[in-house]
Amino acid sequence: MSPLPFDWIQDFDPESLDDAHYLHARRCLLDLLGVAAGATRTPLATIAERFVTAQHGGERPLLFSTARASSTGVALHGGWLIDALDAHDGQVLTKGHAGVAVLPGLLALPEVEALSGKALLGWLTLGYEIATRAGIALHATACDYHTSGAWNALGVAAIASRLFGLDAPRLREALGIAEFYGPRSQMMRCIDHPTMVKDGSGWGAMTGVSAALLAREGFTGAPAVTLTDAAVEPIWADLGQRWYLFEQYFKSYPVCRWAQPAVEAVLDLVDESLDVRDIARIKIDTFHEAKRLHTVHPADTEQAQYSLPWPVACAVYFGTVDVHGVTTALADPVVRDIAARVETREDATFNARFPAERWARARLQLNDGRVLESAPREARGNPTNPLADAELEAKFHALAEPALGRERATAIRHAVETLETRPASDLLALL
Repeated sequence: MSPLPFDWIQDFDPESLDDAHYLHARRCLLDLLGVAAGATRTPLATIAERFVTAQHGGERPLLFSTARASSTGVALHGGWLIDALDAHDGQVLTKGHAGVAVLPGLLALPEVEALSGKALLGWLTLGYEIATRAGIALHATACDYHTSGAWNALGVAAIASRLFGLDAPRLREALGIAEFYGPRSQMMRCIDHPTMVKDGSGWGAMTGVSAALLAREGFTGAPAVTLTDAAVEPIWADLGQRWYLFEQYFKSYPVCRWAQPAVEAVLDLVDESLDVRDIARIKIDTFHEAKRLHTVHPADTEQAQYSLPWPVACAVYFGTVDVHGVTTALADPVVRDIAARVETREDATFNARFPAERWARARLQLNDGRVLESAPREARGNPTNPLADAELEAKFHALAEPALGRERATAIRHAVETLETRPASDLLALL
């Protein structure tokens, strides 16, 4: 195979991209930071901080914490933190998430302190590109459906290798180590039995940093077959021409992306004139993977985020799905009653469109015999139906302000918005 991926990574200049790349990288950065701030209020975040400070001692600052750990600990904590609140960006062909590991992996490295803001955004862009393509390649060649940590580790390893100044042979070793040690864990197991292991991205971030550190010491691990196998050559052939950074989606709601088309469909049907007591049944037609989000009455945040009936019920009752809906509202008797009325079934057309497209249709059967039916709906936030900048900013503040306060949240947003004109340390000091 052509050495294209390795040469492209080795030659990548983070400060010579088009303005559009920096603009979109800022969108991703702001969104990830909002999710991370909002996630500090979850039980998973408390456990993550306690674990890494005990087991990964060091002097690097943890994200949105006064505690410190090693670079591997900071990466692990940051990946866990963002993954704790399922509101971060993703990409349909990977069926997973790049930024959740790429950002914590970058922030874990001491070298980030000396970067310009533009370079920080550029390295994020590199991470998204390598991680997303590695994810597509792994899905195309592996027999199992694996979590994001299995492939977003390679994006982290690519960034860390460049910031460590590794030569081309050691870059190859680092990517091979990251691919081999990446957690090729079973995604549908977490869907069927939601727990804090979630999407494996904490381990992916830690693995990527560890891989570059090991390669720097002479540890070997090549080849990375998701980059070198002949079967995946077409996936890497248009590096620098097609940018997967622009193909990430943003979430409106802090739940699994697969449930969000059903939420949008239900929201098309409910308004202030509809009394929830008049609804006999809520029927959702969707694709197979979304139907697997089966938990009706979640006992914890993880089950609520990997449920379809629960966010549908929240949308009916609250008019949206927010952090309250997947945390403090779990015992709400009205929402629990509505969730028990939700039925899901597979639609063959929607199955055929997955994973590139995710669709759902909602029907409300009312007690008086009427049936309200939505049009088929996709979740908003895809490149084809994007969230406006104002919506992303509102989402950031809704997540960040309760955890950080309005003044600090506003300062972070301003630092991100002007990052190309200032040192990265201006932003890092606020995190």
